[in-house]
Amino acid sequence: MKKTTTLLLLLLFSQLPAQQPISKSQWQEDLRFLQQKIHKDHSFLFKKITPVQWDAEVEELYQQIPNLQEHEIKVGLSRIISLFQYGHTQIPFSTVVENGVLPVHLYHFKDGIYIEGVEKTHRKTLGAKVLKVAGIEIKEALAKIRPVVPVENDQYFKAYGLRFLTVPSVLHAQKVTSKLENEIILTLEKNGETFEYTFPTVPLKKMSRGFDFTIPNETWLSVRNTNKTPLYLKYLNEKFYFFEYLSDTKTLYVRQSSVFNHDSETLKDFYKRLFKFIDANDVEKLIYDVRLNGGGNNYNNKPLIKGLLARPKINKKGHFFYITGRFTYSACQNLTNEIENYTEAVIIGEATAENKNFYGDATKVTLPNSKINTYLSFAWWQDMSPWENADATSPHFYKEMTFDEYRTNQDPVLDLAMNLDVKDVIVDPIDHFTQLFLSGKMQQLEKDVARLIKDPLYQHIPFEKEFDRVGKLLLKQGQLDGALYIYSMTTKFYPNVPEIWKGLGRALEASGKTKEAKGAFVKAEQLSK
Repeated sequence: MKKTTTLLLLLLFSQLPAQQPISKSQWQEDLRFLQQKIHKDHSFLFKKITPVQWDAEVEELYQQIPNLQEHEIKVGLSRIISLFQYGHTQIPFSTVVENGVLPVHLYHFKDGIYIEGVEKTHRKTLGAKVLKVAGIEIKEALAKIRPVVPVENDQYFKAYGLRFLTVPSVLHAQKVTSKLENEIILTLEKNGETFEYTFPTVPLKKMSRGFDFTIPNETWLSVRNTNKTPLYLKYLNEKFYFFEYLSDTKTLYVRQSSVFNHDSETLKDFYKRLFKFIDANDVEKLIYDVRLNGGGNNYNNKPLIKGLLARPKINKKGHFFYITGRFTYSACQNLTNEIENYTEAVIIGEATAENKNFYGDATKVTLPNSKINTYLSFAWWQDMSPWENADATSPHFYKEMTFDEYRTNQDPVLDLAMNLDVKDVIVDPIDHFTQLFLSGKMQQLEKDVARLIKDPLYQHIPFEKEFDRVGKLLLKQGQLDGALYIYSMTTKFYPNVPEIWKGLGRALEASGKTKEAKGAFVKAEQLSK
């Protein structure tokens, strides 16, 4: 019966006429509909942009529509939605890619953006570093397309934004190219040679990737030597989660790449099997890898957290390592928050792609004329207190792959987790500084700040922003002496950061030191020029 119904539906739809192009006034109607819908039902999304600023952007697009081509209007709508800077609030990538995409997979490694995979007919370019797109320097091209991407933070852009760079419709709409092209020239570097290569466009369905890495097949090549597969890429399209015991080091490696249940095994059953193995075997170290985990259902997280808390032998510093990355997002951000809040995990890798507290769970809103689907978030997820919120979860220890490490199947992130001895390092510098401050050990605090902000192990931590956050919190709490001390100390280590001088000015002003406050504000203004 089900097959018969499906065939009848296919026959019916095949007889319907293709959707006719809509008029410019109808596009304008769609934009107004979207504007009114957001103000009426989703006004809470105005967190990172004000209603006045957003309406001004909407009005500018409204006035431009009569002079735009259809693909430019679609990109413009995507740009308007992306202004909210919440990844779940978006117009799907497939909407702006209807005119085709370049047959390449790009990846942003530590040492640059490379062609990680390509259609076999363009094998000459495999493994090349991208220098320019249509004659525009790669850095500038990225800046031009970024407004189209629903960017939560820099990591989100590195993970999910690069694909927009391969879409001619986006390149034209964002003025990387002067007109819509069906071929794009990339300037590449490979084996010491710089050359230009012209790529045609192909339909999106021809791409072959899993978790943003190339899946080699009869038409696609991966730059990685596929004779061997590192643990983090094992069973990539076969299993959402698996574990493997490394008996030589008594280490249990786990990769969880989704918070959805898999057809072959629910997460609840997987967790049960995982903890049964831990209890029955000599496991001294647990490495839990979520760097490819883009989310799912965060109600599935609870059994994992409960299981970890019930096993103090594993849940302690130096025995539990948690790997995050640029694809750690959505429900896996919730999981990461819970790991940070409740466990003793040492977090390693890259920062996550999600704000710690964020809007998710989007409602589909279909525009009446174009039938374009937009997704508008409605649920606020707050796992962290407001003063602990941040653009992302930063790891305790940062590690990112180079192109050559990926190509040769090395995993420097896992290597760090395997070999790091936490007895020799300060795992959480900010907490360490906080404890010294609360204990009144100011001399030791300044000594340790001076040392750690120069230590390469902590170069990923934006210490100046963390100190500014603490200073603002102390000011809100009326702890003026503490705020003055933090800002005064920070100006010694970051004398060229205007935000720190502004903070000092506010602390001085609140303390009644008007003349000194004015001097700090002047300094901030000079540095901002």
